[in-house]
Amino acid sequence: MDNEQIKSMDPFILLSIINMKLRDFYNNLDALCEDIDISKDVLIDRLLSVGYTYHQETNQFIR
Repeated sequence: MDNEQIKSMDPFILLSIINMKLRDFYNNLDALCEDIDISKDVLIDRLLSVGYTYHQETNQFIR
């Protein structure tokens, strides 16, 4: 997955993939973005466009 795929992917499929990866493999959003080499800002903006924001306390994007 790269930044261009994030921009063009259906945002709800992206949400599902990212939340699953956060739940199963990463302790925080920074670790996920660094490991798969994607822009944290691009990811946050894409999911914000459909009303989801990252919550550090639960380590997931929620509405």
